[in-house]
Amino acid sequence: MKTDERHRTIAEILRQQSEASVEQLMLACGASGATIRRDLEVLAGHGVLRRVHGGARSLIGQGQNPGYGQRELEDRDAKTRIAAAVAGLLAEREHVWLDSGSTATEVARAVAGRELTLMPMSLQALNAASAGEGGAGTRPGLLLPGGSVVPGELCFRGPLAESNIRSLRFDTAVITPCAVDFKDGLLAHDLDDAAVKKAGLESAARVVVAASAAKWQASARVLVASLDRVDTIVTDRQFGAQDKAELEKYSVEVVSV
Repeated sequence: MKTDERHRTIAEILRQQSEASVEQLMLACGASGATIRRDLEVLAGHGVLRRVHGGARSLIGQGQNPGYGQRELEDRDAKTRIAAAVAGLLAEREHVWLDSGSTATEVARAVAGRELTLMPMSLQALNAASAGEGGAGTRPGLLLPGGSVVPGELCFRGPLAESNIRSLRFDTAVITPCAVDFKDGLLAHDLDDAAVKKAGLESAARVVVAASAAKWQASARVLVASLDRVDTIVTDRQFGAQDKAELEKYSVEVVSV
């Protein structure tokens, strides 16, 4: 089992049972004790778990939003494909508002080296967007929203961030919801996140939603916007005829990856 696969397996086991021993994880991953202990140290550094005597304990309670470190491990291939497709929808010199989260960080990585003006809503996305360089030294112009930085998530929140977002106008807002539902639309786990997402959405001429298939099966409690506020959804979910008819009611374009 490769390193990424082991990390995802360990994270999923801890998500299901909260605590596991090194011996249990060795059997599940087919790896040595030394390898598992190294994996646990790496995952602890990402905020996925806490090391305890003889094993590890999850830092995520049941029903809670998984932390950034754990979400970064999930659906990585799908998020990379989604990010590349989102980047393909953006024209040069666009002004783009970019949501926070692991999918948004992949989008930032995909547009590094592009001639865009970008307002990223997390420090991870800021770092990813500034790391690349295109022809003739091209990099996105970066705007910071201000506000409070949430520990662990490293995303911008609060009234100052919302006010600064609303003072600008963007060509495109890229929204990465915590969950998507045909009836309720785009959802977030908490009020502060929803408020920032609404500010970005309402300040843009076009709204692009980046959502892996898992987001269509997830649940969250705070409404951001209904699907009629969305122009394009980029996803790896495969829609049946009924789902496609539902999306057509909202005039939403779907880009499948």
